[in-house]
Amino acid sequence: MRSLITRLALGSICLVSALAQNTNPFLGRWDFNVGPNSANWLGVRANQGALEIRFQPTGGNVYDVRDYKLEGSHLRLSLGHNFTWDLEAAGDRLTGIQKRDGKEISLSGVRAPALDRAAPAAWSNPEALFNGKDLAGWERTAPAAVSHWSAREGDLVNETKGANLKTTRKFDDFKLHIEYNCPNGGNSGVYLRGRYEVQIEYEPLTQNPPERRMGSIYGFLTPALDLPRTPGQWETYDITLVGRTVTVVRDGKLTIDHQEIPGITGGALDANEGEPGPIYLQGDHTGGLHFRDITISLPRR
Repeated sequence: MRSLITRLALGSICLVSALAQNTNPFLGRWDFNVGPNSANWLGVRANQGALEIRFQPTGGNVYDVRDYKLEGSHLRLSLGHNFTWDLEAAGDRLTGIQKRDGKEISLSGVRAPALDRAAPAAWSNPEALFNGKDLAGWERTAPAAVSHWSAREGDLVNETKGANLKTTRKFDDFKLHIEYNCPNGGNSGVYLRGRYEVQIEYEPLTQNPPERRMGSIYGFLTPALDLPRTPGQWETYDITLVGRTVTVVRDGKLTIDHQEIPGITGGALDANEGEPGPIYLQGDHTGGLHFRDITISLPRR
């Protein structure tokens, strides 16, 4: 009997050891701050013995990575022409080197926080983020960028392509109301915590797939309803963000219902997903957009 128990114990140890060896240390979601003004995201999951890898570059949209090589705690990603990441995994951190067009940059990423929390029992009364008179409470996301934003007849207006604009305050969970008027051919966005873009655009339909059109969480979440296109008219977003769970009501219609945002979108100010961040309006694509009645409600404590 003692011999049988010993053999069973040894078998259990070997099984645990084998499972540990087969556990891929790269599985999960990873946030990277690459240099002072560049944020990236990496999502890795297993599917029938292979890896499904998604990469969010600093700008643009998240995309699938099909050219990779995994060897134990080392992962090499081919992300485009003359663009690679070589990563080493150690616990909840990934480190490595980015090589792009002959230049090398050190990489350091951390496991993205779950941000799984319950909605507050109540919200505060809405408070204005834009006073309709001037840009008090707002600033450029990049101080060196040329700003074409102004307050005009009660609207917050971006005359032409230039700087992005963000609130000087930072927020965690919130309910945001914003009204916008986007011209035909226009492209902008509302960034939640400065990291997740709710798309605003009236570009030709052939230019963007559904997950990158009006009302999407850019590249990640597609609206459930395809509402009529109304360039040059006033529209509304009512957006609730709790943790990484987002609900979007556009023009009174529920279009995204309590869905999880996997990671940061292109244009994110940073990859610090566990921290509060500003509301920011994209101004570096096109001009001609107007915003008004921008208010926020916070969890009531």
